[in-house]
Amino acid sequence: MLKSSKKSLLIMLSAIMIILTACGSNSNQADSGSGSSTEEPELKKVVLRLKWIHQAQFAGFYTAVEKGFYKEAGLDVEIRPGGADFPSVQMVASGSEQFGVTGADQILLGREKGVPVQAISTIYRKTPFVLFSLKESGISTMEDLVGEKVGIKLGGNEELTFRAMVQNAGIDAAAIEEMPVKYDLSPLLSGQVKAWPGYVINEVLAAEALGHEVNIIKPNDYDINFYADTLFTTEDVIKRDPEMVKSFVQASMKGWSYALENPAEAAEFGLKYSESLKLDHETNMMNASIPLLDPEKTPLGKMDMAAWEDLQKSLIDLGFLKSEQNLEQVFTNEFIE
Repeated sequence: MLKSSKKSLLIMLSAIMIILTACGSNSNQADSGSGSSTEEPELKKVVLRLKWIHQAQFAGFYTAVEKGFYKEAGLDVEIRPGGADFPSVQMVASGSEQFGVTGADQILLGREKGVPVQAISTIYRKTPFVLFSLKESGISTMEDLVGEKVGIKLGGNEELTFRAMVQNAGIDAAAIEEMPVKYDLSPLLSGQVKAWPGYVINEVLAAEALGHEVNIIKPNDYDINFYADTLFTTEDVIKRDPEMVKSFVQASMKGWSYALENPAEAAEFGLKYSESLKLDHETNMMNASIPLLDPEKTPLGKMDMAAWEDLQKSLIDLGFLKSEQNLEQVFTNEFIE
């Protein structure tokens, strides 16, 4: 009888163990199922087309990628270089890309042609464009350019700013001999031209790196400050997915804020995008960019109506723009604030 009871007890214990094991298996399966339900949501893929080739001029965007700010915003952002062969306004307007960087003047010019682009943030609130000369030339003002040959980059923000500087200086434009140039500094260094159009964060640094002292003529000295690199998208993208646009802008500004506080690290991020970049030049470019983003004027990226009005007036006065555009449709701060 005792043996029979022991046998029954063993059978009962074995049955309990089987039930517990099954429950554990089901529990593990349930846990596995709940784990799959908490997987990271699929990121939205978007493209940012830059104004120019990869360099520290765009460090805040690289930072937003490398520090995971875009990913936190639910975005998978591909950053593509721009330039003459890949003009950002046309690329974004085609509908194949969502965001771009261009000069603020190009937004207005695009709107006049019926291209529904809209500025959603400005990066360089103080223009990095300057005219500069070799110090030994003695040229340090616009007035000094009368009777001299000057390099000029045609067709963009650089030309507009140069012509506005000539106009505000009260100089007869015909008194300055213009020579179309691109990006090779040789005409300046050889003395072929006496002044060069460039960015204080780039060409000026390149000339100084070659051992040349320079004089800088700033647009601000002639009451000119046109927004330079400006982030934009299309009205269609804004209409279809305003939350995505806001997420992108906020993450981009977070990237720029981090870059301002950590310029050396941000400059290094850019090296991943181009093998031709040199860390020392990129670091210098990033440091030179900081005051131009006007970090004291928060929030980063916010635009002023007065600045757009000044830009539009100059475009019309100089014949670049034929008619006034509705500035309330040209730019918005809604994704910054």
